[in-house]
Amino acid sequence: MDITVWVVFAFVYLGMILGEIPGLALDRTGIALLGAIAYLATGHVTGAEAWGAVDLPTMGLLFGLMVVSAQFRLGGFYSRVTRWLAGVAVGPAAVLAMLIAVAGALSAVLVNDIICLAMTPVLVEGCARRRLNPVPFLLGLACASNVGSAATLIGNPQNMLIGQCLHLSFAGYLADAAVPSILGLAAVWAVIAWSYRGDWYRQTAIGQVKPPRFNRWQTTKGLAVMAALIVGFLFSSYPRESLALTGAGLLLLSRRMSSRQMLGQVDWHLLVLFFGLFVVNHVLAASGALVQMMDAVAGTGVQLSRPGWLFAMTAALSNLVSNVPAVMLLLPAAKHPLAGPILALSSTLAGNLFIVGSIANIIVVDQAARLGVRIDWRTHAKVGVPVTLLTLAIAAGWLWLLATMTAA
Repeated sequence: MDITVWVVFAFVYLGMILGEIPGLALDRTGIALLGAIAYLATGHVTGAEAWGAVDLPTMGLLFGLMVVSAQFRLGGFYSRVTRWLAGVAVGPAAVLAMLIAVAGALSAVLVNDIICLAMTPVLVEGCARRRLNPVPFLLGLACASNVGSAATLIGNPQNMLIGQCLHLSFAGYLADAAVPSILGLAAVWAVIAWSYRGDWYRQTAIGQVKPPRFNRWQTTKGLAVMAALIVGFLFSSYPRESLALTGAGLLLLSRRMSSRQMLGQVDWHLLVLFFGLFVVNHVLAASGALVQMMDAVAGTGVQLSRPGWLFAMTAALSNLVSNVPAVMLLLPAAKHPLAGPILALSSTLAGNLFIVGSIANIIVVDQAARLGVRIDWRTHAKVGVPVTLLTLAIAAGWLWLLATMTAA
């Protein structure tokens, strides 16, 4: 047993659980990077091996789609859609339903974190103008972005990782995940509408929000590229990362939007987090420690090769260390024919349980706080816990039905 491997691994994943190291200004990204550096410094991995541990197709796909999503944000598409939703002449429950449907649909084809980042301040402003209580709508945005992103292999970072590593078909996964995602969005609406019945209105005082001005041409360019990518993902055997990077390259060829603006919208912290975790998990596997961990888990009676155990363990671990680290740890156990949908649906839907369960939740809560709207963990859990339990139950039932039909 190499004690250094275990010490660094424990340091990194304890940091994933806590979100920081007490006494240090390190977040999850810094912790993962520091873990990779520690392995490099102690000779447990060489520079070449570290680069080889990184799944470049996943990184390329994630980067390319971040650039595409940046096109929509800088073109004012997200702010235009959000202002339209906030101003439509229907009742609060209907506005919530429309918001959930739109946020879910957008999150299925664009990176959900950026959608939350762009829509949250405009949504708060729209609610303030209509004297609506912004909290149920913000919770709807966060929960719907998570649930909607589960529908495809490009909706969120962990799904991209699962799709690339397990070589899943885009259309095949969509067929497996669409139904629980749609039913999950309906569950989100039902829980929030019930929880906030009679509490739809509230006076909210905020400063003026200045989102990017809507540009019809830039938005049209983004829509054209995104539509072409979806067609390519569905009907082409061309690598998804190559398609995404090609789309990003076309959008960077702009006379109006500078590369600095576009690349400034890329979540570089998330990419560095991926890099650090790829290296840490590679060393864990190469040292034999990962096999020891899996054997220890199996010794307790937990058989990760069985779909039920994998589903439950993914949901639990995603709330313990966050969904991306959880998926990276559990991918070696993904042997079942439905392991891809199990990992993707369980890790994504589990993210609604608590605020720290997903980056989308954290973005919505932080952005709202800057505008004077406070959502504490109790307020979130009031919606997040029942939404998570319902959506996980829906997904588990659907996957069981798929497994039964496949066996028959």
